[in-house]
Amino acid sequence: MTIAVSGATGHLGRLVIEKLKRKLPATDIVALVRDPAKASDLGVTTRAFDYTKPGLLESALSGVKKLLLISSSEVGHRVPQHENVIAAAKKAGVELIVYTSLLHADTSPLNLAEEHIQTEATLKASGVPYTLLRNGWYTENYTAAIPAALANGAFYGSAGEGRISSAPRSDYAEAAAVVLTSPNQSGKVYELAGDEAYTLTELALEISKQTNRSIPYTNIAEADYAAALKGAGLPETLAEGLASWDTGASKDGLFDDGHQLSRLLQRPTTPLAVVVAESLKA
Repeated sequence: MTIAVSGATGHLGRLVIEKLKRKLPATDIVALVRDPAKASDLGVTTRAFDYTKPGLLESALSGVKKLLLISSSEVGHRVPQHENVIAAAKKAGVELIVYTSLLHADTSPLNLAEEHIQTEATLKASGVPYTLLRNGWYTENYTAAIPAALANGAFYGSAGEGRISSAPRSDYAEAAAVVLTSPNQSGKVYELAGDEAYTLTELALEISKQTNRSIPYTNIAEADYAAALKGAGLPETLAEGLASWDTGASKDGLFDDGHQLSRLLQRPTTPLAVVVAESLKA
């Protein structure tokens, strides 16, 4: 049973490969990457795989029975890229596509949802058996802002008192590995999120506690937050995206209390305090 992971040199992809190697012989795992030279440290077979080059995808999927399609990092261009992969997987005889979608994609207030909804529709229409991993937010999406918060003396955002049920990438990667190596997954939809929901005010309190400093959460308007991010050097599209996703969080777009992730893991998800501590050590 050959399992392939697309985007295998990305943050999530690398972790999935690591988790799969604990469950399967390395010879049963294929890393699909744009640049195989960057995957030499993964310890598995690597094949060139570029979502934007449909003519090369089918051959890269030869012999693959299960494919983890990690959503493209190119927001705004995801749908045609995912369509290319799904079409190639069908031609190559892939027996199951596991796709990393978005938490509650069909009802989410986040503007990220539309491309995931369209990809889910393509999967349904393809005739290839599929499983949806509707991933919630990565805790690292917020802990990455800790250095700036410490420098500024405050944690800024636009999430208000929205509750965020995040988990670290490693938890989502482990869940993906569980699904890929478990039988009877076709047609399943997993709403994956952390056990513990928190507000950015509570995140700021945790940062304050661990640093022995007073780092308050300061909520600002979405436009002001986007401007501040651009001022800090982020590209305009990313800055505006981050600010809008915070607004989505203010509407509980990142909240879930179904505990499907911890049930897949057969353990509690990694607590916020642990991820904050790891970030502070980095």
